Amino acid sequence: MLTFSAYVANFWSNTELNANVIIFMNLTGAMLLGFVVGYERSYHGRAAGMRTYGLVCMASAALVVITGYPDFWFGGRAAFPVSLDPSRTIQGIVTGIGFLGAGVIMKEGFSISGLTTAASLWASSAIGILVGVGFYAAAILLAFLSAACMIWVVKLESWLPSRQAVAIVMQFRVGFVAREEAIRALALARGYEIATGTICIGAKDGKTEWRFVAVAINRKLATSLSVMSMELGNFEGIESYQLAHARN
Repeated sequence: MLTFSAYVANFWSNTELNANVIIFMNLTGAMLLGFVVGYERSYHGRAAGMRTYGLVCMASAALVVITGYPDFWFGGRAAFPVSLDPSRTIQGIVTGIGFLGAGVIMKEGFSISGLTTAASLWASSAIGILVGVGFYAAAILLAFLSAACMIWVVKLESWLPSRQAVAIVMQFRVGFVAREEAIRALALARGYEIATGTICIGAKDGKTEWRFVAVAINRKLATSLSVMSMELGNFEGIESYQLAHARN
């Protein structure tokens, strides 16, 4: 029968220690790469920052890398044969990250925020998986491509031709009947057209409320939100209104 010291020496054998060192290096590298991707989110004040990305990337790497060392589980003294399929582990990681990503996506009216954060969290888990299976160069490349995508693509988007979208809520006075032609003319005079299929009309206590998205015909010629806000206050029948960029 093995003594306690002999059992501990067997559990922490040289091969076992070597495996732990390799795993430690994988986890550290994955965490640092997660920091690279998460810094952009942290810099812009998002809910998920460097800590979140570092943890996601490191945990993904941990779950994958341990499947590569089944012979060392329980100090190499497992009482049962260990048969692993790494692809099933990867499927579980992707599913779990899906729930985490759903938690950062928020919808308010016509605006949806958090999609970039959710997508980059998914990329962070993929970086961890690549580290875990030993594709270090690919993991480093993906980390820097993900960070570059979030930092510089937004500048490219602002440079390329695009059409600004504005979510508009208009509440009319009691008894006032709003006509769609008049509202479309109002938007067109300010360089916008109402997006097809976005009009939503409701009524409460005799007051009618219109909700829709107006898309700029030309980004440079469209009226700014501040100017549009002052002009809407003078529109006949409007009691209150709300303007916001329709982000997604």
